[in-house]
Amino acid sequence: MTTTDSLTSNPVLRVAPAAPAEAAAYFRASLVFHADVSDVAAALDADGDPGFVVLDSRSTAAWDQGHIPGAVHLPTALIAEQAEQLLDRAVPVVTYCWGPGCNGATRAALALAELGYRVKEMLGGFEYWVREGFAFETWEGRGRRAADTLTAPADSEDCGC
Repeated sequence: MTTTDSLTSNPVLRVAPAAPAEAAAYFRASLVFHADVSDVAAALDADGDPGFVVLDSRSTAAWDQGHIPGAVHLPTALIAEQAEQLLDRAVPVVTYCWGPGCNGATRAALALAELGYRVKEMLGGFEYWVREGFAFETWEGRGRRAADTLTAPADSEDCGC
């Protein structure tokens, strides 16, 4: 078997990786559009203004079930009519929904961008916020679960990413 044959039979390398400059541009662009749960939590926990507002784009029932402390609640369907009353266009918005299996945060980010807001989507959503052990609020009060060691380091604040 030649090297070419082994590359075409390998599902990972069947389509060759991008050139380094193309890959760098793609991954840089990805960071322009996304933030992860740990980075959002660190910025919110730091002293002072984090420089952005967090927006929960889920339903009221989902919000009551649990949300990020300090988040603005604005379901995606209401963004067009209520964003202007709740958000300052000068402040970037970080949207979230349930988790990786939900594209509600993406739809909310699109709706906000179309209205002229600077926006990022928080990867992992509320699911990973809770799984990484960060505090959340429900209609009953504040809560926190132990970090899931599949999503967060067991004995460290920093995953090293």
